[in-house]
Amino acid sequence: MEKRFLANGSEGPETLLTPSGLQRSMVSHRLNDKGVALVIALMILLVLTLIGINAITSTTFEVSISGNERLGTDAFYASEAGAQVGINQIPVTDPISRTKLGEDSYYRGRIEARGPFFTEGYGSTWQFERFQVNATGESFRAMKEIEVQVRYGPFPGGTGYDN
Repeated sequence: MEKRFLANGSEGPETLLTPSGLQRSMVSHRLNDKGVALVIALMILLVLTLIGINAITSTTFEVSISGNERLGTDAFYASEAGAQVGINQIPVTDPISRTKLGEDSYYRGRIEARGPFFTEGYGSTWQFERFQVNATGESFRAMKEIEVQVRYGPFPGGTGYDN
């Protein structure tokens, strides 16, 4: 292995001085570097590997999002079923017990009477009853709650006497 020194103490890349006194061009020496191709190939492989890892991570994340969306939709449909059960049992205000719907979905709810109210076009002798139905749907870890306002009637209202 021979040591190389710059000729005349210069720092330029023009010539090299070997111990035997021969001068050689550094340009021709740089062309003999064959390991650079290997280093560049390894760097390209590293970049491609990072791109692949990022693609896999993104795909996994998207699959998780779509699974959560499906569970949320199932919970919403279960809460809609519970609200429909509540609407169908009005004017009875018994709570809606937890009921299984399909394999993994449940609904439950409650009904509140909100009192009478009058509506235009019916006069003062007719009234409606207001009810509020709250239903909660569950599907695995997801829960959705909906609230429905229901108008029930008309019924004869007031005292029944015309003044």
